[in-house]
Amino acid sequence: MHIHVLGICGTFMGSLAILARELGYRVTGSDANVYPPMSTQLEAQGIELMEGYSSEHLNPEPDLVIIGNAMSRGNPAVEYVLDKGLRYISGPQWLCEHVLQERWVLAIAGTHGKTTTSSMLAWILEYAGMEPGYLIGGVPNNFEVSARLGGSPFFVIEADEYDTAFFDKRSKFVHYRPRTLVLNNLEFDHADIFPDLAAIQRQFHHVVRTVPANGQVIIPQQNEAIREVIDMGCWTPVVGASVGDGGEWSAQLVSEDGSTFDILHEGKNLGQICWGMTGQHNVENGLMALIAARHVGVQPHHAIEALSAFGGVKRRMEKLAEIAGVTVYDDFAHHPTAIATTLQGLRAQVGSDTIVAIIEPRSNTMRLGAHRAALADSAETADEVIWYQPSGLDWSLDDIVNGHEDKMRVATSIENIITSVKASVTQGTHVVVMSNGGFEGVHQRLISALEERFSEGNNHG
Repeated sequence: MHIHVLGICGTFMGSLAILARELGYRVTGSDANVYPPMSTQLEAQGIELMEGYSSEHLNPEPDLVIIGNAMSRGNPAVEYVLDKGLRYISGPQWLCEHVLQERWVLAIAGTHGKTTTSSMLAWILEYAGMEPGYLIGGVPNNFEVSARLGGSPFFVIEADEYDTAFFDKRSKFVHYRPRTLVLNNLEFDHADIFPDLAAIQRQFHHVVRTVPANGQVIIPQQNEAIREVIDMGCWTPVVGASVGDGGEWSAQLVSEDGSTFDILHEGKNLGQICWGMTGQHNVENGLMALIAARHVGVQPHHAIEALSAFGGVKRRMEKLAEIAGVTVYDDFAHHPTAIATTLQGLRAQVGSDTIVAIIEPRSNTMRLGAHRAALADSAETADEVIWYQPSGLDWSLDDIVNGHEDKMRVATSIENIITSVKASVTQGTHVVVMSNGGFEGVHQRLISALEERFSEGNNHG
């Protein structure tokens, strides 16, 4: 059977394509932007990729077309599928019917931390010898790929509240039918499809409704928006967790940067995690993953060992290079809270070292300007902030910089960013590149420029 995936380089659709290939299907796919790490991963799995959405990609006709939620009416490939009457389905529905049936699904939902927490949970189960299947919207460093079928009933999935497809406006996660559900946090996001927080809360309640009575819902104790979702009706045991006091489960920071913390259950200390992650948000992610793993039988001491060996996720504060004492990181920032918590975690780790943040407000919500009022404060922890004004952003980033000219500026070209950072950074500087897209390859171009600068310095020495 031949399956063609439209929008295959999206994190969800690319992972889904890997599962289809593992099931034995011939898989091809097309996307407007084919770029690593997803393109590299797909090609290594023997999946043929095509650039653009030409109807010619659907000749000869595939047996089934899986249509990603980035596709809309007017797209040439979508119009061809409809005109020709080809069989088509959404990604989440295909996943439900072909992969998740009769599995114990552990779903991680929330505005932030889904990819990281899903990666942590899959790794805990793997470490415990449970061979989980998983689908994660990123590439965990503890695994070689972002999705696999696994060898047990357990399946970990990153559960996104974004809509399913142009023909199915329900959130993706209502298709997954989890038995273990983690609700990490909840804020307003996705302004392109949700008018307000209440609309997102309704979708979260839809997924809560699908969890069986013998399942488990895990929530942060102090999150008011999630408490309101649970109060709308819940038929499943709820477990509360917190960083600090409160909740059946808690994490107590040993080091301020979150690199060492204790796990407590009902006040009893179960052990200490010492890992390479930073930030209170990651401490909470780790705690949630540990509780979810316990629901399927992993003892906390095993989970503590596993998390201490957790290698992080590509593009989540991933250290790309260190050149002459200048460290360059890549982070998938898509929301002011994500920017703030990431930079605060780095600040706690590096102390008074200089932090330079290069930020592209690229998500649909950012492009609409829904979070513009919070952006300046979100990056306050950095010493220098360069905001990149991408094409298609229909409001000016100058609004953010006003009143913050001492540390913030707007750049309209990648070349300008690279030239200025290359010239100004000194030993001990931490450069964080934040975007949820390819950012025109600025990461590697900056690394090359720094290598050139410091090798020139050595040659002259």
